[in-house]
Amino acid sequence: MKWLLVLIYACTSYAEDYVFPPNFQFGVATASYQVEGGWNASGKGENIWDVLTHNRPELIYDQSNGDIACDTYNKAITDVQLLKSLGVDFYRFSFSWSRILPVGTSNKINPDGIRYYNELIDELLKNGIKPFATMFHWDLPQPLQEIGGWPNPVVADLFVDYANVLFEHFGDRVKDWITFNEPAVFCGGGYEDGSKAPAYKGNGFGVYLCAHTVLRAHGKAYRLYESKYKASQGGRVGITLDTYWFEPSSDKPEDIEAGEITIQMNFGWFAHPIYSKEGDYPSVMKERIAEKSSTEGFPRSRLPEFTPEEIEEIRGSSDFFGLNHYTTNKCTPLPAGWGIPPSQWTDIGTMCYYETNWEIGASSWLAVVPWGFRKLLVWIKNEYNNPEVIITENGFSDKGELNDCRRINYYNTYLEELLKAIHEDGCNISGYTAWSFLDNFEWMRGFTEKFGVIYVDFDDPDRSRTPKMSYYVYKNILATKRVDWKFTPDSFNECEF
Repeated sequence: MKWLLVLIYACTSYAEDYVFPPNFQFGVATASYQVEGGWNASGKGENIWDVLTHNRPELIYDQSNGDIACDTYNKAITDVQLLKSLGVDFYRFSFSWSRILPVGTSNKINPDGIRYYNELIDELLKNGIKPFATMFHWDLPQPLQEIGGWPNPVVADLFVDYANVLFEHFGDRVKDWITFNEPAVFCGGGYEDGSKAPAYKGNGFGVYLCAHTVLRAHGKAYRLYESKYKASQGGRVGITLDTYWFEPSSDKPEDIEAGEITIQMNFGWFAHPIYSKEGDYPSVMKERIAEKSSTEGFPRSRLPEFTPEEIEEIRGSSDFFGLNHYTTNKCTPLPAGWGIPPSQWTDIGTMCYYETNWEIGASSWLAVVPWGFRKLLVWIKNEYNNPEVIITENGFSDKGELNDCRRINYYNTYLEELLKAIHEDGCNISGYTAWSFLDNFEWMRGFTEKFGVIYVDFDDPDRSRTPKMSYYVYKNILATKRVDWKFTPDSFNECEF
């Protein structure tokens, strides 16, 4: 029996024995409004977050704003040295549309915005770090919001004009592009439930109009690059979509169906038009919203329809699958008669929740459920024919501890599940991005929740930076291409896992 146990142990693969493939890329991420500051510096125009935080500060948990934030507008060059020391392959940042185009339209380009991003990109490349650029991370120019924002279909064309400016000025050096970050979040929060700028409540209309414009804008920007720039610049363009994993609350058929409906109508909503063979919105989404709209007395579905030409333009419009993932929910059907329609959630018709024994971060929505990460990656593989996936965000919030053992536990357990997805499930995953490089302005939660591997002292006018324990643990993962639970950086207390 003793020898049998030894043999079983020797023949068993453990996640800690797995290594990341040789060509696997690691990075960290930030977003312009969350870190840059310089909100009105040198010709920059106002965006919807400037307006929201200045005019309605009561909506922000600590009444703070991103006027200064981490001050990367003035510290970008020195921050690159922290990135270099960390050992990342790439740095994912976002352009501020209003810093490039102060009124949102391409007839007025701000020279200082071009200068700022040129200096950042050049400094990254000089230090051997690839720029991984997001065009839009939630900070719409305010003049475009005043004509209706994303629910206005004209904004799709204005976004393509903006994308063209970015390709023209930076595409000779930026080879990895993301059009949009998490459209489900900024459409849902901005135009459905009011939880993000511009904080409108759209009653089951605005959220779908926003998404429809965004998908059209993405498809058009991709085809612009494909036809005008790809041959000469040799880059690639994708999009970043976010989702929870939605686990059925039981093995009952109705709960299994609830989990699938929820992921299709939250994630497939954007993924299906781009990555599926047939394109367009998921059939379950079209059917449910049409049925709900009819019972509510509307003459047509609240979900807009793509033309056949738009379906073709959007289908296949991505060179990789950008994925943001943090947590998992369990789902079951909504009780009959629950909720006030019309709304996105009554359209979906499910109720999702956390198990009470799951660990929760400083963000009330962030439960630590690493096994859900692997299940999601396998679902994407099976649903969309195993596309190349780049994890463009994954991370954990706390209150800013330097000895951030809970963040280290999160990274280690989630990266182990990612390794299992690669080695055991055959998922095509080529990169991982930790959110976030710096503690930053966390949207409606202000500075009360911290995601960074670097602590930023927001009480210090100089916004001093201090690497946390997780910075050094992540650095070790990047250097060794493996998860090492035993690694403890010098001058830090050992974590108890």
